[in-house]
Amino acid sequence: MVVTTPSIPPRARSPDVMLDSGKATMEPNIANVVLGNLLIKPWYQSFYPEELVGKRTERLADALLDAYGGFGAFRPSMDWEGMLMRRSKKVCLQKDKTPPGCVIYEKDEHAVHELDGEDHQLYTQNLSLFAKLFLETKSVFYDVTTFRYYTLVHTDPGTSQSQVVGFFSKEKMSWDDNNLACILVFPPWQKRGLGQILMGLSYELGRKEGRLGGPERPLSALGRRGYMAFWSAAIYRYILSVPTKRSLTVRTLSEAIWIMPDDVIAALKEMEVVDFRTNKATPKLKGATLDKWIRKEVMGPSIDKARVKAWGLANGVSLVPPVDVNAFVEDEEMGQ
Repeated sequence: MVVTTPSIPPRARSPDVMLDSGKATMEPNIANVVLGNLLIKPWYQSFYPEELVGKRTERLADALLDAYGGFGAFRPSMDWEGMLMRRSKKVCLQKDKTPPGCVIYEKDEHAVHELDGEDHQLYTQNLSLFAKLFLETKSVFYDVTTFRYYTLVHTDPGTSQSQVVGFFSKEKMSWDDNNLACILVFPPWQKRGLGQILMGLSYELGRKEGRLGGPERPLSALGRRGYMAFWSAAIYRYILSVPTKRSLTVRTLSEAIWIMPDDVIAALKEMEVVDFRTNKATPKLKGATLDKWIRKEVMGPSIDKARVKAWGLANGVSLVPPVDVNAFVEDEEMGQ
């Protein structure tokens, strides 16, 4: 059995965290939560009913997502060791059960389950409440019927036990063509590339639906960093896969990797791989003016493939994409 204390969230934290607005957030209303056999310290408050957690609860046990029917009964627990013993027995008895939803993707030790918020209201509501413990801003907790949820499930090859380790959600109908509303990899499983898998799945699902979109905006600082890494890596892999002399434009990149033109432009700027020497005026361009030039001239500007390759090597980017398009389960097997 493992006890883990995840690192503090990306922003340096004190008991009171100052937001950009200058307002202070309160300490987490739950000191510790239990996920499987892990004890995790939340980063932020969540909107659990006060009759459940009171003003502040030391431990919330059996209120977390596991592989055996979702969330159990909500109850504060002070008996950490006894609770782990009970959960260990439960795992042994129910190790063959799997998380709810239709399996839409399977690759190695990971699978993704799709859940309709309308069909799994309690499960997805509890998932949203749990996610808020680790997200500074999240607004959807109870009105889940207009969303689909995609849970990432890891199966231990040694024990065959399954554990949900993260998820993302998306609106069933987004007028902005957003392919993702909320994303979270649970703290004990962060920094393992799992967020890139979830992002990749959101884009591949959008491609299957014929919708070119991106994540809901605005992005947090952490979200922007994660997406910039995803977009840049996708550009890197594509550029290295095409002939050296092939002309590349924002449009061809966008259509090939299914990422919106504005996001392609943002990534190219971040990577610093556009050669502006093709136009003597361009070194003086900045901000929105530079964006307009790239959009126009990239029918145009020279993307320095040597710089792209160097960028990939410097950042340790794999040529293997995070999502295997051949690992999607066929529609008829998904019960759709």
